Amino acid sequence: MTRGVGRLRSRVVSDLVTATTASTQAYERLHERLVEQAERESLLDVSYRTVDSPFGPLLLAATTKGLVRVAFDREGHDAVLARLAAEVSPRILLAARPLENAAVQFDQYFAGRRRGFDMPIDLRLANGFRRTVLRCLRRIAYGHTESYAAIAEAAGKPNAARAVGGACSHNPLPIVVPCHRVVRSDGSIGEYLGGTEVKHALLTMEAGA
Repeated sequence: MTRGVGRLRSRVVSDLVTATTASTQAYERLHERLVEQAERESLLDVSYRTVDSPFGPLLLAATTKGLVRVAFDREGHDAVLARLAAEVSPRILLAARPLENAAVQFDQYFAGRRRGFDMPIDLRLANGFRRTVLRCLRRIAYGHTESYAAIAEAAGKPNAARAVGGACSHNPLPIVVPCHRVVRSDGSIGEYLGGTEVKHALLTMEAGA
């Protein structure tokens, strides 16, 4: 009797696993068709996906113009997506394919096989002086650092080191736009959107490459 109950239990579990797998696959196929239709009819304004990193999952989001947002897990991915829906477009979908190239480049960077990102970016989430600062940050070479004061001077406002710090703390594209390479004049690393431990780890990784 006990053996029969055990076999029945095993069959039930097997059937549940099979049904769950089939249901998941059906959902994924339906989602893929939804994404394809949205792309075909130009209804998809923002695509997003997550990628693994040494610091936890990163959220990547892109518009038709380019990568628009990179977010650390500590920022709250749901909150970031809600802001993107409000600030960019509510037509936003989980869609891995448009971000496949970006995902590959992040994997290469964290593996030490890439020193710069080669992808279109969309800076619409930064305006005025902040956007100017972000453009200056892109010139800082891999493995090098610049001070907040030096970036302020490069951005045309030599007395705006504090404002440079503000621009870095609101950088919508960390790592790709390397605000982690900006440090204080006394050599200390300063704050970072992903946390000071992450900033230190990124600088250490790049210095040792």
